[in-house]
Amino acid sequence: MSCVVSNVAWSPLRLHAHARPSILRPVTAAPTPVAPFEQRLDPARLAELEAERLLAERAKAGDRRALAEILRKFGPILYRSVLLPRLGSEAVAQDALGDTYVRVVEKFAQFEWRGCGVYPWLRVVAMRIALDSLRSRKRETLFDPDDLARAADAAERDLDQGLDLKLCEERDREAAKIKLDTALGAINSRYALAIRLRVLEEKSREEAAGSLGVTVSTLDVVLHRALKALKKALGGDDSESP
Repeated sequence: MSCVVSNVAWSPLRLHAHARPSILRPVTAAPTPVAPFEQRLDPARLAELEAERLLAERAKAGDRRALAEILRKFGPILYRSVLLPRLGSEAVAQDALGDTYVRVVEKFAQFEWRGCGVYPWLRVVAMRIALDSLRSRKRETLFDPDDLARAADAAERDLDQGLDLKLCEERDREAAKIKLDTALGAINSRYALAIRLRVLEEKSREEAAGSLGVTVSTLDVVLHRALKALKKALGGDDSESP
């Protein structure tokens, strides 16, 4: 749900001292103003946002502990929803998260509270870091540089519109899911099933092997080949990563 509220100014009807309303043109009632975003939040979320706002104020004022608390809270979400799906490699995503932390420390004084929390701003920073990483490393990923550049621009628009954390996460998950489903549809169905069972559904090796009707050792071979095929379908090659 967007937390953008139109700030439309309106005032009671004003008439000149000698003017009278026309009986042919009756005065219409003024529109009912829309309740501010904060009034439409449930109490728990409202309290959470207020605590977050105070924390952000402390961080902007130079309180390093407050900034560290923000990064501890949102770092795992940035890693899981923004960086890893777009960069593919856990090691590269972890490096990008570290670079994101550095950039946030450098730029947090520029952060402006928009009523929907800190995460949408952090998301833009992480997107830009991921784009820089992707352009420099050129690894197999769910997103190519052009994809990620468009996603980063969209994240900027989301920030301008004041999207809340949950909606930002939903958009990121949906974007990654579309890319992944497209790639899985392009590879051998048995390979795709192995990836879905072992990676997406996080089945144990024994459960996944049972679903495929193979031994655990055979599953390992199938999964290895499946991941290579997936990387190729995502736009990389099928050689081993260094």
